[in-house]
Amino acid sequence: MKVGYYSPLPPAPTGVADYAAALLAELRRFGAVEVNARRADVFLYHLGNNQLHLPIYRRALAEPGVVVLHDAVLHHFFLGALEREAYLAEFAYNYGEWARGLAERFWEERSRSEQDPRYFRYPMLRRIAEVSRAVLVHNPAAARMVREHCPAARVVEVPHAAWPWDPVPQAEILRWRMAHGLGSRTVLFGVFGYLRASKRLSSVLRAFQAVRKTGASVALLLAGRFENPELERALEPLLEGVIRLGYQPERDFRKLAATVDVCLNLRYPSAGETSGITVAMMNLGKAVVLSASEEVSRFPDDVCLRVEPGLGESYMLEYLMLWLARCPEAAAEIGRRAAAYLRRHHAASEVARRYWELLRGLAAGASGSAPSPTE
Repeated sequence: MKVGYYSPLPPAPTGVADYAAALLAELRRFGAVEVNARRADVFLYHLGNNQLHLPIYRRALAEPGVVVLHDAVLHHFFLGALEREAYLAEFAYNYGEWARGLAERFWEERSRSEQDPRYFRYPMLRRIAEVSRAVLVHNPAAARMVREHCPAARVVEVPHAAWPWDPVPQAEILRWRMAHGLGSRTVLFGVFGYLRASKRLSSVLRAFQAVRKTGASVALLLAGRFENPELERALEPLLEGVIRLGYQPERDFRKLAATVDVCLNLRYPSAGETSGITVAMMNLGKAVVLSASEEVSRFPDDVCLRVEPGLGESYMLEYLMLWLARCPEAAAEIGRRAAAYLRRHHAASEVARRYWELLRGLAAGASGSAPSPTE
């Protein structure tokens, strides 16, 4: 069996590229996998909501195979990929001609789509779900969204894979912390990835500044690129004392991930995604603070911390950050439990095996054994 493999790959500046490259290596342990193959027994397509995925999306429609949805909300993808009339037609295809008026309002107000919850309520998945031989997702929210758009779709939920990393030498960590004026008792919080409004940066920065005022020994690292310059300008007054770095290639990300004590990875509105940053940080044994949502509902309560989105978000986050700053042993214990959970349920070799079983079953023309838990 030969698998055709389509995804952004490094050095593309996206976490999907890093994930796809690592998964590619795991799948090749089972058999032949060719990147961008013109002919194969079955094709595997990685889809997300940015424009790097546009040619992949088009090919997945023309040559159906297994689609991996890294983001189950593709609405923003279509807003960026289509002209007005094509967008309106695609929206109507998903939700009916009677929804065309709503689509027109969405198009006219698209500048607010990044943080307006209305856009996240319309994932626009019908076309890709209808044609694909199977849709692979990483969490129950994404599975639900696909089935709502196409009840007949074959939806397979497989955990987001976690790969072991070589440990970062403690001397490197200490040098980095010293270079940034961090003492041995300073608790370093980190935010990684694209810096969008949906990552709740306003709440994060307000909470951090409030904790600083208590005299607690804390620091905050923002390691990522602001997608919206207006958001960066709006947040400028709250960025005092924050360590800021741009997009980090995987090698540098690993060093920074090992250096931080707590990862803040809030997301609201959410797009049906399972964050690779969350999985990587938990796998490293770091405490992670998440937005409470269906996307993260499979994580047990003792392996992460959750913040409810809404009016009290920044206050709840402030409370958690202050607690973790004063009780770093609690953060360490949460991280240890997270790493143990990831080893049991997200091991890359097991995840790749489940991918391969699905692909092999489809290539053989059989129904294939359904990877549990929720096909």
